[in-house]
Amino acid sequence: MQLALEEVVAIESGKEMEETFKPLKSDDRLKHYPLTPFRLIRGLICLLVYLSTAFMFVVYFAPVAAVLMRFFSIHYCRKATSFLFALWLALWPFLFEKINGTKVVFSGDLVPPKERVLIIANHRTEVDWMYLWNLALRKGCLGYIKYILKSSLMKLPVFGWGFHILEFISVERKWEVDEPAMRQMLSTFKDSRDPLWLALFPEGTDFSEEKCQKSQKFASEVGLPVLANVLLPKTRGFGVCLEVLQNSLDAVYDVSIAYKHQLPTFLDNVFGTDPSEVHIHVQRIPVKDIPASDAKAATWLMDRFQLKDQLLLDFKARGHFPNEGTEQELSTVKCLVNFTVAGLAVSSSPHQESALKFFYASLHFRAVKNQLYPLKFSLRVSSVVLLWAV
Repeated sequence: MQLALEEVVAIESGKEMEETFKPLKSDDRLKHYPLTPFRLIRGLICLLVYLSTAFMFVVYFAPVAAVLMRFFSIHYCRKATSFLFALWLALWPFLFEKINGTKVVFSGDLVPPKERVLIIANHRTEVDWMYLWNLALRKGCLGYIKYILKSSLMKLPVFGWGFHILEFISVERKWEVDEPAMRQMLSTFKDSRDPLWLALFPEGTDFSEEKCQKSQKFASEVGLPVLANVLLPKTRGFGVCLEVLQNSLDAVYDVSIAYKHQLPTFLDNVFGTDPSEVHIHVQRIPVKDIPASDAKAATWLMDRFQLKDQLLLDFKARGHFPNEGTEQELSTVKCLVNFTVAGLAVSSSPHQESALKFFYASLHFRAVKNQLYPLKFSLRVSSVVLLWAV
């Protein structure tokens, strides 16, 4: 706990703690985009395009990149798979930030590109994991991000196969089963030539008031910290990840995610009704600064979640995290290139012509509305290419 006390003192003495607390403005209390017919149709078409491209990548392209190449070189197999799926995953930050207009605000430490890292994040909603793509895209590691997730998700049609190809780690939530499986899978990630973003949600499930009350009750009974904005972290999975990969990792990213003004669901993201803002706070801890023993690593993780709990409490009061503006906006041109490549893959299906035309028309509408003339010109060029192909 000494580490936590020292960090709290350091934070309190810092500049960010000198800001005065003030209530949110009235127009900040609630901001919800209504589900208009336009948003509904646009969202459905986005979903159609994204599912179609996912199917084509997984069924037609992935077997070559992820299966055949693996016989010759695991390293180059991973590079090919990363490149392929980064094209598709980049469609989602494009949807969130450019089409739906969700404001994604980064704060904390400015992290370098293409590091090998273990990410520990709070789990506020069912879509937290998707917003890690917004950061990974900016750091050139989108295709190298991997998640530790429950095994039932690996059985989903199309996506489940994609999760296997991307080498996600599935868990049964039975430690006697999960530990050897995790160790075996993690041991394949030791090659320092391969960038790695391994994302772990130590709470084990998404946050809710009911789960929080159970977590607080358990913490009181066993003498652990009582947390209000996060659940008690499960430390064993973190300990195994650190033990197996410690010599090949550069850092641990402690990521805190918060939403304004309502918590989104997956469909909220698709239709662009919520969230209006996503705030992502990143703290980079060099792996050499993290204790190696299981007991000390568990204490370290508990300390980090105490700090995270306080950070989220401060966010509720202020409406933002300290030290904002660490990342630049997404490049519209790069997003359009990714979308056009994915769209060309889908364009082999003639029945999708109308959907693609409407989708691009909706982008034109947004470009005119926001007076983004360079975007409007780029959209017209890419529209001609895409619609000529179909």
